[in-house]
Amino acid sequence: MRETPLVKICGLRRREDVVMADEQGADFLGVVMTSGFSRSVEPRAAHALMDGVRARPVAVLVDESADEAERMAEALGAHVIQLHGREPPEVLESLARRGHWSLWKGVRARTVDDVVGALDEYRGLADGLLLEGWKEGVVGGGGVRLELEPEPVHEHMSDAQYLILAGGLTPATVRAAVARFRPDVVDVSSGVESEVGEKDPELVHAFISAARSASSAAAHPSEQEAPP
Repeated sequence: MRETPLVKICGLRRREDVVMADEQGADFLGVVMTSGFSRSVEPRAAHALMDGVRARPVAVLVDESADEAERMAEALGAHVIQLHGREPPEVLESLARRGHWSLWKGVRARTVDDVVGALDEYRGLADGLLLEGWKEGVVGGGGVRLELEPEPVHEHMSDAQYLILAGGLTPATVRAAVARFRPDVVDVSSGVESEVGEKDPELVHAFISAARSASSAAAHPSEQEAPP
């Protein structure tokens, strides 16, 4: 658990947004590489997006085979592969043997049992668990807020695993969410957009500033806004 969370800006598909988010101080830059989503990027265009950036690229994939996941991650130059579908443990096991990237598994959680089930299923395979809320028909990245109590989540997670908090975060809500869940990483996409797939520099700046100030908010709970 970090005192101040790292920040991932996700759903990037324009070079100018990648450069802007990197300059604003984002730690991770996420690109959706599985086709069929509103923010999908073709693998052949992915590497040029990340040329020269400081932040770590994250390949966001949904139900890809290990072979396809490897191809897409290499095309991006990914430091992290984020799996957001119903990938079996065998896919993570295979990917762990093929590269030096970290593996994050997305979980749409209705109850703590969903978190515990994912931890059991991917034990020793997932370096991080990305948690967001559940909604019928939403695969991932749908802006659904996590409605769980934080303490039971922390009780079950290993100190060696990253807790990545996603789902409905905005510059207005991230400070309280960090103070409540104490994640290692906060993940935002639509919450910093002016249009779908177009990141707003002022919103990105406000989000990163709010996330980074959240550790001081945790030390002064009387000053916190209500949990999101």
